[in-house]
This record gives sequence, C-alpha cells and structure tokens, in this order.
Amino acid sequence: MIHSLFLINSSGDIFLEKHWKSVVSRSVCDYFFEAQERATEPENVPPVIPTPHHYLISVLRHRIYFVAVIQSEVPPLFVIEFLHRVVDTFQDYFGVCTEAAIKDNVVVVYELLEEMLDNGFPLATESNILKELIKPPTILRTMVNTITGSTNVGEQLPTGQLSVVPWRRTGVKYTNNEAYFDVVEEIDAIIDKSGSTITAEIQGVIDACVKMTGMPDLTLSFMNPRLLDDVSFHPCVRFKRWEAERILSFIPPDGNFRLLSYHVSSQNLVAIPVYVKHNISFREGSSQGRFDLTLGPKQTMGKSVEAVLVSSQLPRGVLTANLNPSQGTYTFDPVTKMLTWDVGKINPQKLPSLKGTMSLQAGASKPDENPTINIQLKIQQMAISGLKVNRLDMYGEKYKPFKGIKYMTKAGKFQVRT
Repeated sequence: MIHSLFLINSSGDIFLEKHWKSVVSRSVCDYFFEAQERATEPENVPPVIPTPHHYLISVLRHRIYFVAVIQSEVPPLFVIEFLHRVVDTFQDYFGVCTEAAIKDNVVVVYELLEEMLDNGFPLATESNILKELIKPPTILRTMVNTITGSTNVGEQLPTGQLSVVPWRRTGVKYTNNEAYFDVVEEIDAIIDKSGSTITAEIQGVIDACVKMTGMPDLTLSFMNPRLLDDVSFHPCVRFKRWEAERILSFIPPDGNFRLLSYHVSSQNLVAIPVYVKHNISFREGSSQGRFDLTLGPKQTMGKSVEAVLVSSQLPRGVLTANLNPSQGTYTFDPVTKMLTWDVGKINPQKLPSLKGTMSLQAGASKPDENPTINIQLKIQQMAISGLKVNRLDMYGEKYKPFKGIKYMTKAGKFQVRT
C-alpha cells in the first residue's frame, strides 16, 4: 500500500516526510519535479506519475503537494481519497493546513500519520476517533507537555474502535441536540461567444454537523433523488437502502463529516446562473482596443448573486486598460496582463458593467484570439441542480433534535469565451 509520504511546498522544497515501511529516498521526488516543470499550472501536474520502481500519487491542497509513494498496484482514487482525508484532518486539528502550521505542530502531525495508517494501510481516519486517540493541540496542553515531557496521545483506546460503528464513539451526551446539513454545489461551465453552453456540470457535497446524544439513527430523504448521478457516500450510509428506496439511512459520526458527494452531468439539468454580454475587439493597425462587459442574473429563482469576481487574461500586447466600472472596483496588472473586476452583489434593476479602452504596443499586430472571461460567484439558499431535502427523521432516541438545512451554489471553473 502506501510506503511513504512527502510534503512539498510551492518552492519545490520537501519540508516533511513520513515512511511506514522501508525508507524511500527523496530522490524519487525528482520524477515529480520533472512533471511539475512540464505543467503550465500548479494544478496541472498529473495525479499519477509512474517511475521505474514506484508510482507517485499526489494532490495539491493549500499550495502544498501531498505526494504518496506506492510500490504495488493499488486503485489510485483510494490513495487520493486518503490524501484528502489527511489534509482535512490537519485542517480540523490546526484550523489551517499551511506549511507554518504543520511545522509548528510537527509532533502531532507524525502522531496523526502513525494512527491514520498502519503498515501502509488506512486504519483510523474519522476525526472524532482521532481526537480521542490524539488530543488536539492547545496552548495550555503544549506548555504542560513541554514541562512534564508527556505527549498528546490518549491513554485509552477510543470506544468507537471496539463497536460495530467505528466512526462514532459511545456515551455521547449533549445538552442541545442538533443536526445541520449544508448542501454545497459548484458549477463548472464553458459558455461560447454566442452565449450557448458548450459543457456544464455540477459537483455537489452534503456536509453535516451532528451533535446528538446517544446512538441516533437518521433517515434523510430528497424531493428529487434521481438527479444524483455519481454518488460517493460516507461509510456510515446503508448502501442497500439507498439502492432500493433512494433514502439515506445512517448512524452519524459525532461532529463534522461529509455525508456524500455527487455529480450532475446532464446538461439539460444544469442551469446557468449568470449571463455575460461582451464586446472585446481589436482593430488591425490601431493601438486601441475596445472592452465592454455586462453581467446579469439568469435562472436564479429570485435569489441574489453575490461575491461576483470577474478575471480575464488579456493579450500580451495590451499595455494599459482605461476602464469605467458601474459597480465595484477593477485592477489591471501590466506585468501579468491580468484584469480583475470585483463586482460584489448583482442588482437585477441596475446591471453591473465594465466599459472602456485598452492601449496596445505601437506597431503590435492584432491579437490572434480574444481573451476568455472567468467568473466566481455565490448564491445563498439555492442548489442550482434543484436538489431539495424532503425530510429528516430520527429513530432510536426519544428527544427531539433541532434540524437545519442550508443550500449554497458556487462557481467552480466557470469560463466565458469571447
């Protein structure tokens, strides 16, 4: 399974390594560095890199590459999922997953990695189980450990490890019993010059925060479960019940966890939340170019589009951009030629626009192609796929918990071609 793990920062330095079986030389990462040089963008490094004696499987999170070294044939997605779980655990323990946070808590990092993998195979990956095994660092605990020479490792085996539901510890008690579910969807789309959709798909997740006493058994049903194509569940979900009735039945872990992730790829089900009217033109033999851009909401069911950020990589020949935004502020970097327009919230009664001219280098030929426009946005209380939770029921306990559902839509890779 996994032999070694290397953590590489954005500068290409290996700042942490962990070996579970035999020690693998750092020189194996040279193959990764070669692939990194060939990639145009940091996220374009191939996730699986074969070498003469190993496979390198990597993920990029928070500007850090987590590179696992494998010697035998294993499903790559299995390793990638484990690496994401490692990042999520670090984030849960330290608040952020940065190089500085990992270096400051290097002892806890090694203790966590030792518990998460046993001889290279995943063992304890649930956050609430790990927190019983290894207590999260606090200033007081760090001071006590420094003075007494003790560690964060717990003295007793977590109770969940001995039960049939290893993701939940026994004897959980809360004064307020509550269950919150966040349905978060990211829309990836490419829109052509005429406004037609070339590709569109939705990546969605349901994140849960369940703080309930005892051993509750929950069922979650949807208004339209057939929307969900490609579904990945938390181990607590009873898969046979989902296959038969399209109902999620599960005993939840204690605290925060990802209940499921899903994919909607049918283009007729994907609503495009904004439209763009654009007129970006360069005349042959002229040192001036025209830039005209207007945004508007579309298929948002009356919900407001917020946190809108428009960016565009202008051609190399552009020297300056003299633009006038009707709303928000814009910046143009003359070195990288990146134009960024921070729009904020779109008002349907007064659509935001960015208009003006661009100055080109004297004697420069007309750019071969027009720039593409990338859009980031958020829509609160709406799932763009139309997915809706019908009801949440609880069995096995007598109290009535407080239940809450929140929806949010974000733009993933949302690109408009001009």
